[in-house]
Order: sequence, then C-alpha cells, then structure tokens
Amino acid sequence: MEQPINIGRRQFALAASAGLAGAALPGLTLAQPSAPFKIGSLNSITGTGGTYGPGMLEAIKLAVAEVNAAGGAAGRQLQLYAEDDQTRPDAAVLAAKKLVEITKVEAVIGIWSSSVALATLPITNAAGVISLNTCGSPDLLTEDKRDLAWQYQASNAVFGNAFAEIARRRGFKRPAVMAFNNSTFVGQANYFKRAWEQGGGKVEAFVIYEPNQTSYRTELGRALAPKPDIISLSAYTPDATIILKEWYQSGQDCTFIMPGWSANQELVKALGPQVTEGIIAVSNVAATTQPAYKRFDAAFRKATGKDPEIFAAQAYDMVISLALAIEAAGPTADTMAINAKIRTVTNAPGTKVASFVEGRDLLRKKAKIDYDGASSALEFGTYGETVPDFGVYEIRKGQLVAKEVIPGRTSAT
Repeated sequence: MEQPINIGRRQFALAASAGLAGAALPGLTLAQPSAPFKIGSLNSITGTGGTYGPGMLEAIKLAVAEVNAAGGAAGRQLQLYAEDDQTRPDAAVLAAKKLVEITKVEAVIGIWSSSVALATLPITNAAGVISLNTCGSPDLLTEDKRDLAWQYQASNAVFGNAFAEIARRRGFKRPAVMAFNNSTFVGQANYFKRAWEQGGGKVEAFVIYEPNQTSYRTELGRALAPKPDIISLSAYTPDATIILKEWYQSGQDCTFIMPGWSANQELVKALGPQVTEGIIAVSNVAATTQPAYKRFDAAFRKATGKDPEIFAAQAYDMVISLALAIEAAGPTADTMAINAKIRTVTNAPGTKVASFVEGRDLLRKKAKIDYDGASSALEFGTYGETVPDFGVYEIRKGQLVAKEVIPGRTSAT
C-alpha cells in the first residue's frame, strides 16, 4: 500500500511560525477517534505544467499541516498522497486510478491542466470522489454530472470575455484569434469571438492550430493575412514561443494578448525582450490584500524562499475549504455530504473567516461562515465555478509590468 506524505515537524513549524497554526495549539489532542480523510494530490510536477505543479504541492502540504496542527477537520487528520500527472491525460488516468481505486482517497486536488481534469473526471465521478482543480475548460461546467468538480480558476469562457473587454478598452479594432486545439483554448477563443461580436465588432481571422508542430507559419499566415491590430493567442508557452518567433521574423506589426500562464518570464527568456515587447498578459490574481493571502504568503515564502503563484494560492484554498466542509459535515459524513457543504462554508452570507481555525470555531458554535481565501473570495456558482480577479500586465523591457486589475465576473456567460 502506498504510504501517505509525512507532514511532519518541519511543515508544522513553518506553519506555526507564520501564524497558520498558533491559534490551533490548545485544540491539539492525542486521541483521534475518527478515521483519517485521505487526499490525493494530482499535480503537474513535470510536463507543460511543471512550472507550477511543485509550488501547488508545497501549498497543499502547508495547508494540510495547518489543519492537522489544529486537531484535524471534525477530528479527522488529513492524509496526503501525491502523484505526478506529467501534464498528460494518459499518465493522469493511471495516477487517478491508483489514488481512487488502490489508495481509496476521498478527494483529488491540485489538478492544473484541463485535459487532465476532463480525463480523470469520469474516474472520480464514478467513485463519488471530490475533484478540485485550477482548470479553465468550459466543458467542466457541463461534463460534471454529479457536482463533484470545483474550479478555483476562472473558466476560459470568462477569460475569453475578459480578453475581449481588455482589447476593446485599449482601443484595438481589428482582432484575430489563434488557439491551440484543446477544449480549454478553443473555448477561450470562441468566447472571445462571441464577446467581440456582441460588442458590434468583427473578428478578422479565426485559426485553430494543432499542437506539437515545429512550425506554425501556415496558421500564422492565415491569422496575419487580414492585417489585425491584435491577436488573441490562446496557447501554452512552448507553442507560443514558436509562433511569436515566426511572427517577429515576418516583420508585421501586431500586438498579442495572451494568458499569463503562457506569457511569463519563461517566454521572455526563450525569445528575448525585443520579441516579447508589448505583449499583454492576462491572468487571475490572488487576493493579495486579504488576511488569508498574507498568512499563506508568509508561510510559502518561509518554506520555499519564493513568491507564490496564483495556482499555489488556489491549491492552498482547496485544502482549507475542503477541511471546513468536512468540519461542517461532521466526523462520520461521507464524501457526498462533505461535498454538499463546500458552498455552505465558502459562499455568502456568513461571517467572514480567513483561516481553518477561525472557521472551525464558528462552525462548532453552529454559526454560518464565509471563507474568503488566499486566491479569491471563493463564491462558487451553479457549476462549481468561481472567478478570481484578473490582473492585466504588459511585457516591457523583458519584465511583466502590472497595469490594472479587473474584478472577476460572477458568471461564465
């Protein structure tokens, strides 16, 4: 049998020193009358998502340490089992089956890639296992037939709308669209087109391209042919690197607007500041002014020596919101009962709380709570979706420069 990750003294000390566990110390007991709650962490440690997966796993470990230091959720210690999905659906399916069928986890958390989420959803749904992710595929809004999947990142339906709004605010008139052929990016492209046309505009070119090519000159040529002033490029960093290099070589003047997880420092490093100058990057941003983020940020920096990405903040919130749902459901509740409490502990109305201990104490007094997380306010909609705020950046002289924050939308339509 696979052994759980040991969240030991080091993780507890890091949590306590940052203020995550201090309030919980009086509640520690040696007896654990209830069975542990098994969590499977399915992260992209390698592959396309390898830039973000390790930080997400570290955030999950910190949150598990916080909850366990407080005596567990409803008296249940959290046991963590981690697998690398390699950012590949085939590898993810094998890992998910191991977690669900052999380890018997009750929740799978930390999924970064939409293709992984969609590939593993039938497995988790069939087993009645809760699935928490940072994915953006609009398909997740409808494919989750049991309301067991929770999106802590904005759907790309919302991203598409945001891209159109941002481009329009900046005075662009003639957009084109290029999108990687998967459900996430095609969805983003379609919603950009719809939002632009609803605003009375016309999309000059709409190009879907296949992945894993050594050149995209043909597809890029189709997008550039009508001479757009901006291209909405829904891409991962590796294919965006090829496309932008070939665009620069073409000499045609054009601005690109891209997701922040693709238009990042890795892209600048690969292409240099000249090629990437002026790219507009849009990403969900963490709730940096909120108490939950400040505490998480201090603990994460102490553990890793790094600034946390938005995905790490979302992964941390997955554990805390899940633990609060366990607390609300009670020590003998099954996964469906726990799942039903996630909206109860995160959505308004209720007393605002910013930590597991704060929420636990109010729940034990039968109070209604509203957990505002490190990543966002976590107001989940009908389909288990939430929408953090959007940060708008421009790449200037090789650096991402923050320009504005746009409030998250409450609907994906």
